[in-house]
Amino acid sequence: MGAVQQLSMARGYTLGRIKGASEEMWDVQPANFSNTIHWNVGHIYVTAESLLSQAVKTYEPHHTEWSGYFKTGTSPSAWQDAPPAMEKLIVAFKEQGKRIPQVIDHSSNQALESPISIGKFITMETIDDVLQFLAWHEGIHSGLIAGLVRVTK
Repeated sequence: MGAVQQLSMARGYTLGRIKGASEEMWDVQPANFSNTIHWNVGHIYVTAESLLSQAVKTYEPHHTEWSGYFKTGTSPSAWQDAPPAMEKLIVAFKEQGKRIPQVIDHSSNQALESPISIGKFITMETIDDVLQFLAWHEGIHSGLIAGLVRVTK
């Protein structure tokens, strides 16, 4: 299975977890959880937009204005105004899942112009590396979403 398919599979799983969450559950932050369903979905989205726009010259990021809500280090408790509504975020999330395979061609082993590092833990040198990281990253946050759904029901 290629990295594009892995990412598509992760996206399908995430969408399944989101379906189990009512709108009221999206912004509940239970004790011992650092974020909400809303934040996790947005974080998956903005991370993919950011990394893919760095890795693939033809990838045009959408909704860059959402980064301030969802990038690493942000928190719903610090939001000064309303983040994108649940429905708008879900529509963008689904659209992104369709757009990625269309933009990524069969050259996913192509070397990046400049490697992308995340701290000192990981350096991605090919488009395939970025796709694999995004699939892993989405899986981590999908697990958090699943936990949040169970706890907030």
